[in-house]
Amino acid sequence: MRVVREFLDKPCKVTVFSWNGKYIIKLEHGPFEQTFKVSEFDMLEEEIEGLLNDDFFNDAMNRFDAMGRSLKNALNA
Repeated sequence: MRVVREFLDKPCKVTVFSWNGKYIIKLEHGPFEQTFKVSEFDMLEEEIEGLLNDDFFNDAMNRFDAMGRSLKNALNA
């Protein structure tokens, strides 16, 4: 697996890897991470940044919030 690109100027840390014919887009925020896999046949490396738009990050940040609530609820159960 090789690192293709890192974005540190986004709402969360984004690392893009290339592995086994796929781009793996990993988002990290606090103790949580989300991973998306996209075939290298479906997208060029230069197109990845265009995928990372405001709607994408709004949805991702909402999922991070939901993940935090889920963990908090599980720990308090």
